[in-house]
Amino acid sequence: MTGDWLATFREWQVVLSGHFVLTSGLHSDTYFQMALVFQYPHRGAEVARALAQRLGRQQPDAVIGPATGGILLSYELSRILGGRSLFAERQEGAMTLRRGFSLREGERVLVCEDVITTGGSVKEVVDLVERQKGVVVGIAAIVERGEAEFRVPVTSLVKVSVRNFAPEECPLCAAGSVAVKPGSRGLK
Repeated sequence: MTGDWLATFREWQVVLSGHFVLTSGLHSDTYFQMALVFQYPHRGAEVARALAQRLGRQQPDAVIGPATGGILLSYELSRILGGRSLFAERQEGAMTLRRGFSLREGERVLVCEDVITTGGSVKEVVDLVERQKGVVVGIAAIVERGEAEFRVPVTSLVKVSVRNFAPEECPLCAAGSVAVKPGSRGLK
């Protein structure tokens, strides 16, 4: 692996071009379908190893990501870094821990996500960890495609500026293109 992850993701046909509705509700002409990486376990493991190397010597007690994009990454990162793997799910519109998952007070937690655009889901998971009295030690993402800001450091494999549009200002919509939603959940 040469370290040019954006080129690798293009080679793996993970970077899609077209007209998309993102989880945030924004429109874009570029979409990162990271599920296509994890369909091949060796690729998912390779991506997680590279991200873990960038994280350095972090040894969280737990790694947590939002469903669904953060589930497989959480599992792979926790396997490499140690600690438990958890995921948060949306229940009645709010991120929550279900399935018997819980955090202990003071537990060191790494929050992860496959792709960050606005950071909304990640911020919700950070808030969830803090409500559970966990300590967020960092955020890990495969791709940062926006300018989201967080109170803790973010480590990613790819940081790229991609055009995003409010639906009412989308030039693709104005040109008559119909947006598709390849993601995992409906709009907020």
